[in-house]
Amino acid sequence: GMEWEAKAQVILLVILLIAIANFFIGTVIPSNNEKKSRGFFNYQASIFAENFGPSFTKGEGFFSVFAIFFPAATGILAGANISGDLEDPQDAIPRGTMLAIFITTVAYIGVAICVGACVVRDATGSMNDTVISGMNCNGSAACGLGYDFSRCRHEPCQYGLMNNFQVMSMVSGFGPLITAGIFSATLSSALASLVSAPKVFQALCKDNIYKALQFFAKGYGKNNEPLRGYFLTFVIAMAFILIAELNTIAPIISNFFLASYALINFSCFHASYAKSPGWRPAYGIYNMWVSLFGAILCCAVMFVINWWAAVITYVIEFFLYIYVTYKKPDVNWGSSTQALSYVSALDNALELTTVEDHVKNFRPQCIVLTGGPMTRPALLDITHAFTKNSGLCICCEVFVGPRKLCVKEMNSGMAKKQAWLIKNKIKAFYAAVAADCFRDGVRSLLQASGLGRMKPNTLVIGYKKNWRKAPLTEIENYVGIIHDAFDFEIGVVIVRISQGFDISQVLQVQDELEKLEQERLALEATIKDNECEEGSGGIRGLFKKASKLNITKPAPKKDSSMNTIQSMHVGEFNQKLVEASTQFKKKQGKGTIDVWWLFDDGGLTLLIPYILTLRKKWKDCKLRIYVGGKINRIEEEKIAMASLLSKFRIKFADIHIIGDINIKPNKESWKVFEEMIEPYRLHESCKDLTTAEKLKRESPWKITDAELEAVKEKSYRQVRLNELLQEHSRAANLIVLSLPVARKGSISDWLYMAWLEILTKNLPPVLLVRGNHKNVLTFYS
Repeated sequence: GMEWEAKAQVILLVILLIAIANFFIGTVIPSNNEKKSRGFFNYQASIFAENFGPSFTKGEGFFSVFAIFFPAATGILAGANISGDLEDPQDAIPRGTMLAIFITTVAYIGVAICVGACVVRDATGSMNDTVISGMNCNGSAACGLGYDFSRCRHEPCQYGLMNNFQVMSMVSGFGPLITAGIFSATLSSALASLVSAPKVFQALCKDNIYKALQFFAKGYGKNNEPLRGYFLTFVIAMAFILIAELNTIAPIISNFFLASYALINFSCFHASYAKSPGWRPAYGIYNMWVSLFGAILCCAVMFVINWWAAVITYVIEFFLYIYVTYKKPDVNWGSSTQALSYVSALDNALELTTVEDHVKNFRPQCIVLTGGPMTRPALLDITHAFTKNSGLCICCEVFVGPRKLCVKEMNSGMAKKQAWLIKNKIKAFYAAVAADCFRDGVRSLLQASGLGRMKPNTLVIGYKKNWRKAPLTEIENYVGIIHDAFDFEIGVVIVRISQGFDISQVLQVQDELEKLEQERLALEATIKDNECEEGSGGIRGLFKKASKLNITKPAPKKDSSMNTIQSMHVGEFNQKLVEASTQFKKKQGKGTIDVWWLFDDGGLTLLIPYILTLRKKWKDCKLRIYVGGKINRIEEEKIAMASLLSKFRIKFADIHIIGDINIKPNKESWKVFEEMIEPYRLHESCKDLTTAEKLKRESPWKITDAELEAVKEKSYRQVRLNELLQEHSRAANLIVLSLPVARKGSISDWLYMAWLEILTKNLPPVLLVRGNHKNVLTFYS
């Protein structure tokens, strides 16, 4: 582990320092004839001048030699790799790294200068190769010092700087000390890598980014030593040792180290460029452009040293990056990519505010009143179908009640509900408010949601299925929300499906079943453990453990037969509700989306179904357009409508002009409507004036005879429309219908709810749509 490695490094350092000192001492010890024949003449200005310039042998160049030398400088990350074991990494790593670089640079350059000033490039090793009198030296340093090594130009020699890899042993005062120093340096570097690399690898495995590497995450002992990582590193090291050719191994090692340094440099640059307040380098002498230059330089040198090895390295890195991007592991490092995404989003949002809205760029940006997003999944799914990748979608929840309790509940669930959206791959935001009443909360959301141009323009709500049994305040809030949306110039979409949206009861039952299952598994595990234990208290131990689990026998319930029958009906209802809640997740198959465009609302009633047909789940559905018209002008109006849709570039399967839309409904249909509103009528015309006034004061919300008579034609229209919908669109996958709007103050809430009920009764899923009368379709591209 680290403790043993730190102690071993001290001993190795002492040996290495003695070996280096031994070399420098040897350079000033007078050379003998044997050493002179091998090219060592002590310090000579002529030798230094001769060796100062480059002279590469055949097949070698600056970068090939650099690749071999580079591993000598790969200890830069030694401190960073063991940062978890340092007492003060923030202070120790910059200081230690810079000192190490400075000291080793001085040592390397010092050794190079000293050996370059003492030893000639080529020497024969023969003491008989002395200069003959009258011989022309041609400026050769060895010749000037009495030795003729000219035959080394024509045949290979074993000695000299270019040929003898043990030249430092020859120069030193005591040769074996240099061998000891080489072993010391090698072991020191190997130990640092063998200990630090598994630590870094273990940290990577613990993040569980790559599932296959989880095996190496396990640690042992008090210091959590990565023994499995040590073994893997040992195997890799042995594989490289078996290559048995240092000049082959060095470029490969250099390639991977350069890749690491390039990534580290770029990470520093990227973190600075993202301008995250959390990025605060403690090292003062730092510039992000130097980091970028370092990254580019490392990449360039990789390709110069060995282009195919560099390509393979980057292919591997790119594959690992793609894997992480695709898998999206559940880890959060506070990455610079995350910070830069925020900066980019902020800049883009601010840039959008400088440009005025244009009809070509209109997209539905929706506030969806889902409550908790998991409680009304079908409502969220249909909205997400026309906002995904094209518009903003905000799932909203209003907490009603005492402010303190509501805020606490709201804050505790925010992260969980947003996480649910991410887990289910729904591109939406979750927002919640606390308010004294539901309508106030929605009003706050309508006014304050969004940012700049990314502001909601459409309110999506579910149809209030239980409106007949609901309290008066709930109906007032529901209808009031629709009026508020129009006041804020926001379009409205009301979605109705036969089973309703709320599956909170189903979720509650599922949670209870999961808890029971966990308790059952825990009890089984306890019983199994108890059976495995011999002589540990027998049945008494079982009761003791069961009591810790707090498993109690349920109390017997009265009227169990009634409960059983009731639970069966509830189960069937729940099953239908669950199936209905997933209906918009399924592929819709071949069918139709029927669009009943009865009012000019700017085109939102047309745009939403058109966007739906672009989605994978809805692409096989054809658009059928229904519009009102005159019986004697059906063909002309059909041609005009087809021309209009062609200009809008909206593909359609068929156009139907409904000429009998304004006639009176059947008596049976009208009777159903009258029975529907009967409980909410005042019937003041049948009573005397005093009684009528009293009833109005006591029940101002009820439908008066005068009101019903004033809007009789509109009521006829809603009932007639349902008849037409039953006739033409009963088999449609989805009906998109213009939403009737009640004038505020002139039409009572219960009458309006009755309109919506009779209009959408016994139909496939219906979207009641009303834009804010701002154009959302354009003739030109």
